[in-house]
Order: sequence, then structure tokens, then C-alpha cells
Amino acid sequence: MIRVLLADDQPLVRTGFRMILESEPDIEVVGEAGDGSDAVRQAGRLRPDVVVMDIQMPIQDGISATQKIAAAGYARVLILTTFHLDENVISALRNGASGFLLKDVDASRLLEAIRVVHGGDAIVDPAVTRRLLDRFAHRLPAAGRGADPGAAAGERLAGVTERETEVLTLVARGMSNAEIAAELVVTETTVKTHVHHLLTKLGVRDRVQLVVLAYDEGLAGRRPTS
Repeated sequence: MIRVLLADDQPLVRTGFRMILESEPDIEVVGEAGDGSDAVRQAGRLRPDVVVMDIQMPIQDGISATQKIAAAGYARVLILTTFHLDENVISALRNGASGFLLKDVDASRLLEAIRVVHGGDAIVDPAVTRRLLDRFAHRLPAAGRGADPGAAAGERLAGVTERETEVLTLVARGMSNAEIAAELVVTETTVKTHVHHLLTKLGVRDRVQLVVLAYDEGLAGRRPTS
């Protein structure tokens, strides 16, 4: 059972999400919070698996709340945002957010994202990724641990195979493992293996940071070679 905490300052939004989530046999909504501060308190008390977090909330915003929840290890955080991105979203990328979706996401995509995040992976809506990173890429930190900020383009990818580069390119587009498997005509297990190798080789925490690195290396607009 995936235990979810909903954090949004609009009661009707929380009610709608609760109805969607609780219709699923493997998901349970264990609490609701109307502001970021309450979300942090409830995450610490309830220890949900996933917090579905809005950004714009009173008392404490969702970005600050995400930082605290991730730092304390209370739960994994899935952020819901809009096209009107605030630069503080970068802080969530740096401090533990496991994914971003548009707030008007359809029910099936939301359910998929919660399951992906619960499984230890990360997910980023392609539209969120492109708008966010196109706007702030020049201010992003180097994604690899200890990476030389003056390193030549592509140097961080020196140990990455051609197939892993193809997978990384598709990850940067916000595609799920299943979608990548279909695109490359391989099994989903094979894609998971490639993603694991990428995380290890590039020294990044999760799929979100893979996206950051891919944009930094100019892969986002590149077509796979196969």
C-alpha cells in the first residue's frame, strides 16, 4: 500500500485528488495539509511514502517544505506546478524533489507518477522540464559530484555508452521507462538497467538530476541514433 500525504491550500483540489487516489487498491491517503508548515509536521508524524506537494501555499511554500521533508528523510516528494514557474523550483531540484508534474495533469498520469516515485525513481513532466531548464539552465550547478565546471562539453559523458546516451536523451524528454522501452524496442528491465548504470557513472542522485545533466550537456534536443 502506497501511503500518500496531500499538501495543497485549496480544499476542493485536495478532495479531488483524494477521490482519484483512493479509487486505487494500492494507494491510501493518510493525511491532508493546507500549508507547507503543516505538510512538514504531518510528514514527520505520519511518515507517508509520497507527499503530493503544491508550490504556492500560505505560511510556508511547497519548495521550502520539500527541502525540509527531503532533508529529514520523511518521504519522497512529488511537486505539482503550473507553467508559471518560480525560480525557487531550482531549490527543489537541488534538495530532494523526486518529480514535477503540471497541476492540471490527468488522473492516469498522476497515479503513474506516484507509483514511480514510490518505487524509488523520479519523474518529470516534459513540458515542465523544457520550460524550467530553458529558463534556468545557465544557473544550474554541475550535476556530477565533483565535476569540473570548466570541463569540456561532453567530458562528463566520456564513460557513457552509445545506448546509454540514447536512454539519457529520452529521459531528458520526460519519458518513462516503459515509453523509452517502446521507443528503443527493448524491455523495460533493460531500460532500468541502463538508467541504473547512468546514475552510477554520472554520480547523480536520481532521474531528476539526470535530466539536469542531459540539458547541461545539450542532449535534450538530440534524436536517438537508432
